[in-house]
Amino acid sequence: MPTFQFEAIDAATGKEIRDTVDATTEAEAQATIRSMGYMVTKLKAKKQAKAAEGTSRKSGRTFAIGGVKSKELTLFTRQLSILQDAGLPILRSLKILAEMQKPGRLRNSLLDVCDEIEGGATLSEAMSKSPKAFDRLYCNMIRAGEAGGALEVILRRLSEFMERAQSLKRKVKGAMVYPVVVVCVAVGILTFIMLKIVPQFKKIFDDFGSELPAMTQILIDVSNWIVNYWYLIPAIPFGINLTIKAIKLIPYGRFGWDLFALKVIIFGQLVEKNILSRSTRTLGTLLSSGVPILEALNITKETSGNMMFERLFDRVSNAIRDGEAIAKPLKEYSVPPFNAVAMLFWTCCVPGFGALLYMLKYKKRVVDDLVVNMVDVGEESGELDTMLYKVADTYDEEVAVLTESLTSLMEPLLIIFLGGAVGFIVIALFLPLIQLINDLS
Repeated sequence: MPTFQFEAIDAATGKEIRDTVDATTEAEAQATIRSMGYMVTKLKAKKQAKAAEGTSRKSGRTFAIGGVKSKELTLFTRQLSILQDAGLPILRSLKILAEMQKPGRLRNSLLDVCDEIEGGATLSEAMSKSPKAFDRLYCNMIRAGEAGGALEVILRRLSEFMERAQSLKRKVKGAMVYPVVVVCVAVGILTFIMLKIVPQFKKIFDDFGSELPAMTQILIDVSNWIVNYWYLIPAIPFGINLTIKAIKLIPYGRFGWDLFALKVIIFGQLVEKNILSRSTRTLGTLLSSGVPILEALNITKETSGNMMFERLFDRVSNAIRDGEAIAKPLKEYSVPPFNAVAMLFWTCCVPGFGALLYMLKYKKRVVDDLVVNMVDVGEESGELDTMLYKVADTYDEEVAVLTESLTSLMEPLLIIFLGGAVGFIVIALFLPLIQLINDLS
């Protein structure tokens, strides 16, 4: 028996209905729908819908590489929440927003979503078929909104969540731009001096035939090395990066690198607080949207971006399955285990003292008492999502303050470094000249 897909208006409530009905003919389908108390606005055979889907998929698409930029997805989510608040049908809203998008991955994905919905799929089901645009967190939030009948509320929460994440990301990136630019310019200038200036002075010193001071000899040796092996300057950081990526291919190695990133001097606190902020906000948003706690923890684990936190959330999930509350396993399992790769990174980072520093710091918990106590209070009061939001807000502020502090600290350190390097070069180059003048007089 053919299946007909229809759109109708409930005569009693005025609500828009989208469903399917089985009937031998179109007239029979209309009669069946009217007997249900609906006013038919659109009716078509499902096979026709599939044919239309196949045709639609070939139109409006453009070639796209990569995924969707987080900025584009955030804007789309905000616009979709506004349209849903205005009462527009979801399909019409998606088509409007698809037409507004520039050619690319997001536009293609939205057109695919529209086709899937016209074929009878729900919004979450349709979005889950476009993983390069809508990740698991996004799809589960939408699914929770559909189940609870509050899609516009969920979209608003999701857009706020994404906007906060974007804001924090911009602050961190903006703070790192200045030091990175200064370091790159300084390295370029110093390399030019070593390649072009110092060799000219070396020729002059060779003509003198006198013994050079120790500082000058060191400078000339460094210059000779750079002249002979200049290609190693870009190769060294590239090689280090390649080595780290190779180590991270092994789970134990990746775990060690992630532990090192959490405990590294100066920047470790920034990484740890940033992950805690993102994880608590993600978990709070999922719980407030009606996602079950175990599913929410699993999604939060996948979005944490750090194996130590993935291990932590996995063990907390197992503890909850065994009937425990969140706070206790959150505290118990937040102590990192010993990792030889992490100690190796520490040794390379701080020669001579790295291993000792690692042994002193590695057992420090990655989740502090503030988070544990707030979670405990949230469980007791039944407002766990609210407490998680408060934790996330607290860590957002701490990340912003810490970023500004690091930027302020790095500026004088860079000035001292550059001043010291330039001063060393000037003194080393002029010492032989002063010595020659003294000999001539």
